[in-house]
Amino acid sequence: MAVSPLPQWFEGSEYTHKVAACIMKYGPISRITLAQILGLSQGAVSRITSDLIYAGVIEETPMPSGKAGKLPKGFVQKENTERRGRPQTGLQVIANARSFVGMKINATHISAVAVNAIGQIITGCHDLEIEDASPQTVVALIKQLTTDCSDEAEMAGWPKPCAVGISLGGHIVDGTVVTFAPFMHWSQPVELSVMVREATGLPTGIYNDIDSLVVDACLFGPGVGLDSFAVLTFGAGVGYSLTFNGELVSCPDKSYGLVGHILVDPDGPRCVSGHKGCAQCLSDNSIAAEYSQIIGHPASFDDFARDARANKPQATNLVNRTCFRLGTLVATIANLAMPDKIMIAGESSFIAKFGIDDLRNGINMYRHSQAAPVDFEIPDHDWALWAKAAASQAIRQYVG
Repeated sequence: MAVSPLPQWFEGSEYTHKVAACIMKYGPISRITLAQILGLSQGAVSRITSDLIYAGVIEETPMPSGKAGKLPKGFVQKENTERRGRPQTGLQVIANARSFVGMKINATHISAVAVNAIGQIITGCHDLEIEDASPQTVVALIKQLTTDCSDEAEMAGWPKPCAVGISLGGHIVDGTVVTFAPFMHWSQPVELSVMVREATGLPTGIYNDIDSLVVDACLFGPGVGLDSFAVLTFGAGVGYSLTFNGELVSCPDKSYGLVGHILVDPDGPRCVSGHKGCAQCLSDNSIAAEYSQIIGHPASFDDFARDARANKPQATNLVNRTCFRLGTLVATIANLAMPDKIMIAGESSFIAKFGIDDLRNGINMYRHSQAAPVDFEIPDHDWALWAKAAASQAIRQYVG
């Protein structure tokens, strides 16, 4: 089993860490509900939570009145028949107990934020342009961004960050070594975690960017409590990640963009690998090439996006075609992986909002008429949220 590049926040048994993780995901949560979710006795939960309170990890808080917070799908709370006259208290992670820096490395820039112990962004989003993609230069930018985020967080009264989480598109081994980063064009494995730790003095985890999005969603967002949750992204490339019971589905080949070569349109354009109509037609470069062919002269993706927002007919037609193809891919994922929900994200996901009816038509074309509707959402794109997601990966490992 690989050793995490991040230390654990506190010492304790496997169940101590499970209790803390459960409180982080569902808090404020009562002890009796915590015991029911984890299958532990109330006595064991009381002992573990007392230790976590003493360690400064969690705190007691009045339970909010009215509707309950997020709980596991299908979970039915048992009534607490004890101490009816005493107000029920909840447990939550202490938000200001720790802070973390999260970063998203793109082909052209790096975005960074600081977050608190419950994954809330506590600083502005800091961006630096990548003019030289060599690992040494990228690490220098990371060091500057870490300093900027740390200074802003401390000036606002938050504790100094205790760890850094960094995400990028590519393949990472054991949260430390980048072996494949197509947008960075690194020709050799890069021990990025060690390099950043030496530069910043902070323990650092390196993660796949799509995996980070789905982990963040299952810890702090729309995936909390669901049996399964998927993220599908498109922009510079096409990405996909899946969780079951809040845990990443692990596969050594998952970060090589395999979903990008699933057939979505038999009449679609060919990708660079020669596949006709695969999901790479959802990528920015493919859309730009197809739009150029439609209008009869070279056009960039930004040209297409501008014309789509202006409702120009040729751009609108390509939007609708792209969204139908996207719906086909969503239906394929829904049919095979059967997630409870799919989040459609990425820098080009705004296209899906322009052609939402065609997206649904694409989904329905490849779903059985009696199958349940596919539950999906399309959040607004924000690089700060991608940076936050990298920090969420660090938090997940830090809590253990």
